[in-house]
Amino acid sequence: MDQMSEEDRKQILESSPVGTFALMSAVIGGMVVAWLFLYYGVFLPRG
Repeated sequence: MDQMSEEDRKQILESSPVGTFALMSAVIGGMVVAWLFLYYGVFLPRG
């Protein structure tokens, strides 16, 4: 297995978690779409 240098390890630890932010955005976007569907598709038509 390839050993990481100390500089590479430091760069990884100091970088922002871009994948986590993308996943959180996708989940939050899905929840907003689901809420809008429930509000406009279920609640408003029933009065």
